[in-house]
Amino acid sequence: MTSKDTIEIITSKNNISIRLTYKQLSHITEHHDYMAGYQDLVIETIANPDLIVKGWTDELIALKQNQKTVISQKCVVVVYKEMENDGFVITAFLTSSPEKIIKRGILWQK
Repeated sequence: MTSKDTIEIITSKNNISIRLTYKQLSHITEHHDYMAGYQDLVIETIANPDLIVKGWTDELIALKQNQKTVISQKCVVVVYKEMENDGFVITAFLTSSPEKIIKRGILWQK
């Protein structure tokens, strides 16, 4: 993947570079249209999460409470994968029920 395909590279709490690509941002906004314009929330959630929980297989889920969404107060959820030297965003969405995700198991907490 070339750098022109990457919107931003964010350093995770495990000090891994996580890529947010145009393709994944498009995927996020196609499946969750309310996420259009919230690229900064995705970046901030990876860089400065409130919690990181276990994913379904080997991915991680970062969560961050946010007061400033168009849908009122919501929790930003970003699913991403870390590999040995880098990683990438899989998807992102907002939820008002983070408890269901947190039940997966907290790996890191602010």
